[in-house]
Amino acid sequence: MRVASLLPSATETLFALGVEPVGVSHSCDHPPAARDLPTLTSTVVAHENRSAADIDEQMREVDGAVYDLDEDRLAALDPDLLVTQATCDVCAVDASEVRAAAARLDPAPEVLALDPHSFRDALDDVERVGTAVGEAAAASDLRADLRERVDAVRERAERAVAEEGRPRVAVLDWTYPPIRAGHWVRDMVEIAGGDPAFQPDGPSEPVAWADVREFDPDALVVAPCGFARDRAVDAVGDLADRPGFDDLAAVAGGRVYAVDGNALFNRPSHRLVDSLETLFACLHPEHAATAPEALDAVASVDAEKLVIEQAVTSEEPAEGYRRRAQRTRELADELAGVSAEANDHLGESPDRGSR
Repeated sequence: MRVASLLPSATETLFALGVEPVGVSHSCDHPPAARDLPTLTSTVVAHENRSAADIDEQMREVDGAVYDLDEDRLAALDPDLLVTQATCDVCAVDASEVRAAAARLDPAPEVLALDPHSFRDALDDVERVGTAVGEAAAASDLRADLRERVDAVRERAERAVAEEGRPRVAVLDWTYPPIRAGHWVRDMVEIAGGDPAFQPDGPSEPVAWADVREFDPDALVVAPCGFARDRAVDAVGDLADRPGFDDLAAVAGGRVYAVDGNALFNRPSHRLVDSLETLFACLHPEHAATAPEALDAVASVDAEKLVIEQAVTSEEPAEGYRRRAQRTRELADELAGVSAEANDHLGESPDRGSR
């Protein structure tokens, strides 16, 4: 079967099932082999090396469709099946446009529009895709493996919650303006042993910064849609500029995480289970097999340092220097305490330094 995928999550699932699409969208970048396939879509919004604020401004100024579908190339590829989505109208080509384009082809391909709204929906779509491409057995095997991994996280999370309780967690999939991640993310937070109250029970939605401060998350996960990890680190700076950022419990506790939004959280493929395991590591690191800092798709952000650096380079340098001086004094006090403790231990165990 000749399959064209206009959706990154579907492309990931197709490859996992052993099916290579004949064409993909411009956003399909995983696995790496997907980047070498014919591209069927493009966007009028420039993303490369652009900030969240710049991209948001471009989106607001678009007059017409954000994405274009190359119907001539699509016709040349002659697919039997087109896989698209109906969940988010700013994430990919609109499903109605895809159906209209398919109807103009001769012969017209089938159209499979995925529309997941929960964690379970996303994993069930693995079998929907498998059935559509004639790989139902492979999809069933993959789904069973995913179910085992989810159950393992759930069991560990239950033990962690019994010992530590549920930390307040805020997952953002955009930073300018702040947008709290919806759809399947609320389910994931709950399974991973976090308090899901911050995440909407529905689509992602903008959130007032005052509401973030009031919720005061113990852990802050920033996974901007379309941003790799290092760009996600930069996006945390959008939040650090806001009043009271450094007063958040997550900042004070050193639990601000920048996450590759392409690899994790935003694409409802089988890799959402990777996201679930990552989220559990961020919320309950003492109970996780791998610390979040050791994961390639995650960066633990020194948010207090970021606040100081941005204050120093802001339009209020005096305040910036004051904050930096205050933090320097705090670090000096911490270092003095560590040194005193080390001296006490050395007095008790003279041979410790030889190890």
